[in-house]
Amino acid sequence: MAYNLKEEMSKPERFAAGHRLCAGCGAGITCRAMMRAVNPEDKAVICNATSCLEVSSFQYPYTAWEDSYIHVAFENTSAVASGVETAIKAMKKKGKLGDNFKVIGIGGDGGTYDIGFQSLSGAMERGHDYTYFCYDNNAYMNTGTQRSSATPRFANATTTPAGIESVGKKQNQKDLTQIIVAHGSPYVAQTTLLGNFKDFHQKAHKAIYTEGPTFVNVLCPCPRGWGYPAEMLPEITKLAVDTCVWPMYEVENGEYHLTYMPKKKLPVEEFMRPQARFKHCFKPGNEWTLEAAQEYVDQKWEELLAKCK
Repeated sequence: MAYNLKEEMSKPERFAAGHRLCAGCGAGITCRAMMRAVNPEDKAVICNATSCLEVSSFQYPYTAWEDSYIHVAFENTSAVASGVETAIKAMKKKGKLGDNFKVIGIGGDGGTYDIGFQSLSGAMERGHDYTYFCYDNNAYMNTGTQRSSATPRFANATTTPAGIESVGKKQNQKDLTQIIVAHGSPYVAQTTLLGNFKDFHQKAHKAIYTEGPTFVNVLCPCPRGWGYPAEMLPEITKLAVDTCVWPMYEVENGEYHLTYMPKKKLPVEEFMRPQARFKHCFKPGNEWTLEAAQEYVDQKWEELLAKCK
């Protein structure tokens, strides 16, 4: 399918300006691009887990959403989306609904990797026709930057603080994208925001218009939680991709496709250095943390390349 990014960017906004998200927050950019991927003639129902996005984009009676929007609990985004999708099918069958609706679930990593994983897994297994977007900002940012299973190893968080006796989180980040692939979803993708914006738009559109349960995992940096200046958002996402900390790829019906190959694979420390959450890793005596982070990223990258053939 021919894809024209300029045409996509000229579509009417379906996620309005004036929301209360922090300056430099990637969630608003994610939502604008996600909603732009819906064809203008189609309608959408958004199911949004409790999160930074929810409290900032919908405070009754004000909303940033131009489409139907449902705020749901942390744990049941995909359960509600499943019910909405089933209700739409039933109403169409009875001739009570003529419009074409796209059902979209969205949540942060806390409401996706952790608390909402059971309903996400269930919806994927049952085969509901909907798309789930995870905006992964690597922690529970809305409630104070507590670690989640998406938090990288060695990151400083309020529940895994770095100090004399600790070097931050002990565990590696959960590979949720691969877990969803194991569910047999017809389309799964991993992307980010400003490192390659066209990549995001293409994957979002493909996910929304692929029949069945689809999933897009979006690295969505948080300047407050990660500890970098807000204006560095494009640079941080680019570094995540060029260090292979966050590879960009898609899996269509089980077939892997790498959608971005760095011209020069950068050391992982280049991604870590600008972020305050990793500053302890650069102190004398903690060199081993940088070596361990590099070893893990290299291993995961080689595994992905093997799958992409």
